[in-house]
Amino acid sequence: MADGERLICASEALIEHGPGVKFELRTRSPAFAIRHHGKVRAFVNRCPHAGTELDWQPGEFFEETGLYLMCSTHGALFEPSSGFCVAGPCRGASLEPLATVERGGQVILMDEAPRNYPREADKR
Repeated sequence: MADGERLICASEALIEHGPGVKFELRTRSPAFAIRHHGKVRAFVNRCPHAGTELDWQPGEFFEETGLYLMCSTHGALFEPSSGFCVAGPCRGASLEPLATVERGGQVILMDEAPRNYPREADKR
């Protein structure tokens, strides 16, 4: 793996609309990865409204239909492909996405900086 990359899990650990894999960023922030429409998506595990972790049971992020991610605290619903909140108290806000890639049967975190926030190197 290149500098800045980090293994999250084996690809087979993420089943379509199944339980997610939780991991911790180097900043000690909780994060998670899920599979949606065949692609791995990863986000910082923090609701933009309440700041609480989303999973209602360890690794359970999808609501019962499997169409949306759901916040355990206030029931906000998020699009799994983008993290955009479509219903609930944080409607219009988004989860913080993280860049991932699948390579050689592994899910790899490419960069620990959320994609919608500038990294220190980008500020210069």
